Amino acid sequence: MSDTKRSAEGTILFHGHKVWYRVVGSCSTPGKLPLLCLHGGPGVAHDYLEPLEMIASSGREVIFYDQLGCGNSDQPNAPSMWTVDLFLDEIGVIREALGLSELHLFGHSWGGMLAMEYALTQASGLASLILASAPASIPQLTAEMQRLLTELSPDVQETIRRHEEAGTTDNPAYQEAMMVFYSRHLCRVEPLPDCLNRSFEKLMRNPEVYHTMWGPSEFCATGFLKDWDVAARLNEIRLPTTITSGRHDEITPASVETVHRGIAESRWKIFEESSHMAHLEEAERYLQVINGFLEEIEARA
Repeated sequence: MSDTKRSAEGTILFHGHKVWYRVVGSCSTPGKLPLLCLHGGPGVAHDYLEPLEMIASSGREVIFYDQLGCGNSDQPNAPSMWTVDLFLDEIGVIREALGLSELHLFGHSWGGMLAMEYALTQASGLASLILASAPASIPQLTAEMQRLLTELSPDVQETIRRHEEAGTTDNPAYQEAMMVFYSRHLCRVEPLPDCLNRSFEKLMRNPEVYHTMWGPSEFCATGFLKDWDVAARLNEIRLPTTITSGRHDEITPASVETVHRGIAESRWKIFEESSHMAHLEEAERYLQVINGFLEEIEARA
C-alpha cells in the first residue's frame, strides 16, 4: 500500500471535547518533516483540502484536523468559546498529542491567519510556513471584498444587499446570488469538487463558529474578527515562508501583497487561472510548488 493511501484517524481531548484528526502517509524518508494543515472558515471542515493528501507520496506525513466546533469534531453550543486564543491553544494540543516536535505549517484562508498568529508566538519547531490565500488585515480585506461586490451585475448586488440588510441570508435568492460571486472568486471549477461541497454542507448544518467569528455576510465581518489585523507585526515572523493565492481570489492581490511585504524574504506565487481554491483549481501545479518549497527548505537543513 502506498503512503498516499495509508491513513490513521482518531480524536484528541481539548477543553473537555473531542477534536478529530487524520494522518495521511508516513515519515518514511529521513529528513522529511510532517505537514500540519489548518483549514479555513472559521468553521469550514477540512474536507476541501483533500488534494493536499498527495504531498504524502513523497514520504512525509500530512496531518488534517477539524477545528473544534465543526466537521467531525465535537460542536458544543458555546459562542463565547470561539476566539483566536482558543484555536491557537488547539494547535499546541494537537502538536503535543501527535508528537509534532518539528513540522511545516500550512494554513488556508482563516487557517493562514491562524498560522500567522501561531508563528507570532515564536513557537519552537516550525521549519516553514505556507500561507494560502490568507489576509493579514480584516479591515483591508473587507474593503477589497466590497470592491469585488461592486463588480457584480446590479441585480446580483441588489439581491445580496437586500437580504443582508433584512437578515435573510438563508433565502434561496441570496444563496443563488452568492453563487455568482463564488464562481468568480471562490472556486472556478464547474461543477464544484465533491470535497468542497462536503465542507459547505457541514458548514450549513452548523454555522455557529463562522457566524460568531466572522458573521453572516461574506462581504463584511461583523463577528469577533472584524478588527483583526496583524499587518504591523509581520516583520516578527522570521520563518521561510511561501505565500500562494489566485489571480481572481476573494483574498485579492492587494490583500496578499500586505502579507508578502510584511514577512521578510517571503516568496509569493500567484496562480493565474485560480481564485480562492488554487489547490483545487490548478491542483497539479499547486502541489509542485508546495513540494518544491518543502524539499528546498529541508535540503538546507
